[in-house]
Amino acid sequence: MLNVELNGQTPDLAQLHRITALNYGHYTSLQVRDQQVRGLALHLARLADGAEELFGHRIGVAEEHRLLGLIRHALGGVRDASVRVTFVPGSDEQGPPDVLVSVLDPAPEEPGPPLRVQSVVYERDLPEHKHRATMGLSYRLREARLAGFDDALFLGRDGLVREGTSWNVAFWDGSQVVWPVAPALKGVTMVLLQIAMSINGTPWTLRPIDAEELTSLAAAAAVSTVCPARPVASIDELPLKDDGLLVETLQEAWATVPWDEL
Repeated sequence: MLNVELNGQTPDLAQLHRITALNYGHYTSLQVRDQQVRGLALHLARLADGAEELFGHRIGVAEEHRLLGLIRHALGGVRDASVRVTFVPGSDEQGPPDVLVSVLDPAPEEPGPPLRVQSVVYERDLPEHKHRATMGLSYRLREARLAGFDDALFLGRDGLVREGTSWNVAFWDGSQVVWPVAPALKGVTMVLLQIAMSINGTPWTLRPIDAEELTSLAAAAAVSTVCPARPVASIDELPLKDDGLLVETLQEAWATVPWDEL
């Protein structure tokens, strides 16, 4: 942890207690390099959507500028970092949310080893939002790791593939990238990849994916702000016959995504 600021100032103990005691709020995570970030407009839109849904608070242009100022202030002279911007309840419950900016060491540039994931039936509350209510998610992740897996892949009660614990999932059907259609977070990295692939002419599609269909898919990758394409080696006991094409396709698309100045 490099720095934490609440509304642009170092929080005191009472403020920290208020923030940690109530597991309510929403956030976005950014990878900052040379004080630039990919998909800045999408991150701001995510915060605006969450603020309206969870706090009934509308964010206008002036507040967007304030948010950027809070991020820059928390970064100080740091050029490369992982930054989390969280909206938490303010001291006045009827007023606007407070803004907590956490600056951490930058995430590793290289993806980790291929993931072995366990499929579990779990549906996040308000799945379209990146929120702080992560007890159920963390419990499923812990259970998967205790069972010998690296992570968990969530299925809905309808049997459709949804998302990973903190990542979207992309599949390869042998000819194109396939993104599952189901209630889930529209990750910034996923959306940026879809835009880049459309511009580059890379074939991709959105459609529902039933859990029973997983045996017929050639490859899968975890897509997140930390890594745009981390290969998935297996789902449950099913090894995926990944020849590297899916990860290569996603990485090539990601390399074309422009950087935005903070």
